[in-house]
Amino acid sequence: MTPMARTMMIAGITIASLAALTMLGRKRSAGNTPFRHVRPAGTEAMRDQPEDWDIVDEQSDGSFPASDPPGNY
Repeated sequence: MTPMARTMMIAGITIASLAALTMLGRKRSAGNTPFRHVRPAGTEAMRDQPEDWDIVDEQSDGSFPASDPPGNY
């Protein structure tokens, strides 16, 4: 292994290790999320509760703000 390759490998491992330690040290709380305004899933937390509410509505509501809809509609 050349000295340049060894230096690059050590630098990469060091950067990856520091990034992992930084992510492990972060704590997320309810007030620290970018989605502070998102209500809990379900009709109980809705301001205006719907008259018709089926399993598809329940699963769609529970998956928000995920990008993928439920697969059984």
